[in-house]
Amino acid sequence: MVPADDHVHSEWSWDAPGGAMERTCARAMELGLPAVAFTEHADYTPWVLDPSLLDGDHQHLLANVGADNLLRPPPIDLDGYLECLRRCRERFPDLRILSGVELGEPHWHRDEAARLLSAGGFDRVLGSLHCLPAGDRFFESADLYLRQPAGEVLRQYLAEVCRMVAGWEAFEVLAHLDYAIRSWPAQAGPFDPYAFEDELRETLRVLAGAGRVLEVNTRGPMHPEIVRWWREEGGDAVSFGSDGHSPNALAFRFAEAAAMVEAQGFRPGRHPYDFWIR
Repeated sequence: MVPADDHVHSEWSWDAPGGAMERTCARAMELGLPAVAFTEHADYTPWVLDPSLLDGDHQHLLANVGADNLLRPPPIDLDGYLECLRRCRERFPDLRILSGVELGEPHWHRDEAARLLSAGGFDRVLGSLHCLPAGDRFFESADLYLRQPAGEVLRQYLAEVCRMVAGWEAFEVLAHLDYAIRSWPAQAGPFDPYAFEDELRETLRVLAGAGRVLEVNTRGPMHPEIVRWWREEGGDAVSFGSDGHSPNALAFRFAEAAAMVEAQGFRPGRHPYDFWIR
């Protein structure tokens, strides 16, 4: 069974100029997906963005960077997003299309996040951590790896994830626990999850204790050890997310991800669009 894609971005996400909700829905129908959730970005933390770190696919981000090198994500156009969602539901009645949002660092922006959730009435709410404090500014992990030892950055990231889970109860799914691992520096050697087993298990234990769902994000390397530890630490459910920012990225590597998750003891829920459960 191909799982639902519960983490997709369209043109309504500030960093997805290649996103297209209607074309993504058409692609979902071609792939036979049971459902797709458009979880658009809602980010409130300005962070330092070094233009020299951007490759050709990410030059569009510079439009949101000021002279102080701070990237300030623009707010989501909620009315436009909801209207586009309505049109897609009318055009693709056989596809379950879920509304959603990916809240960046919601525990730092409780009031803004609460107002958006109240106005949006979303089906899927993801919590994510994209940046970390360093001094009086915030940096993405890729940038911090240039300033601090790699292990120190990852441990700081996981500790902040725990604080986010404890500090904001209104998100259901933890998005891309491995976000900082995606940019693991080559000079630190191959990433070994066992070197951080204690910290990863603690993070998973906190997440399970809060009754949340762990996302298996297929945009970066997938680590079956983390899913196995999730189950061992009491995690009950798993979602799948391509984190796609264009229609072609929808359900990327989902067959591989589903086989891996099933091998770790999880199975599809009652309905095709449900989370997978133990």
